[in-house]
Amino acid sequence: MVTENDDEGSTAIDSKVARLIDDYSLGEAYGDRLEALWTADGSERESLRALADRFNERLLEAAITDAGMSTVDGEVANIYRLLTDDDVSSGNRIEARRRLEQHDVDVDKLEQDFVTYQAIRSYLKEYRDARYEGKNQADRKDSVIDTIQRLKSRTRSVAEQSLDQLRGADRITLGEFRLFLDISVHCEECNTQYEFVELIKRGGCDCQSE
Repeated sequence: MVTENDDEGSTAIDSKVARLIDDYSLGEAYGDRLEALWTADGSERESLRALADRFNERLLEAAITDAGMSTVDGEVANIYRLLTDDDVSSGNRIEARRRLEQHDVDVDKLEQDFVTYQAIRSYLKEYRDARYEGKNQADRKDSVIDTIQRLKSRTRSVAEQSLDQLRGADRITLGEFRLFLDISVHCEECNTQYEFVELIKRGGCDCQSE
């Protein structure tokens, strides 16, 4: 889907993902690849969240390559994890950012370019007019997971900032730290307990197999 700008005689793309594919020179085939993975059958199909991570990691790889920064196999994925994973310590995250910045990678811009699963969904469904029969159930799970993880990320950020401020003001003593935020669900019927996201992804507790 595109919108025309008659005054300037240009074509403006109203999809962030489409724009980034162009900005980072990923090629039209990359959009085809995203659609193929989303509409694939069975275990070959990837969720919108997985595609968002795949896309963001590809942006990171493109930025690293453009900066002339050398990496070993699997290192790009690890750097992406250090930048985005809630369980990464503040020290490791800062170290990863500094390494990129030393090679003139604009980390702030890169993180602003990272997309959510909603942007991937909009790109596939509205921009490319892609369809998948089982999308409603999968999208609803993605929406619930995304909401919880956003809340966890916000809580984590506020907690880390508060600890840093207290430590900086000599109100508490604290060395290098790692903050954990866990949401677990315990089913009293089958007496099982799962981490919230794991429970959603697996489709429920052990009651489903009884």
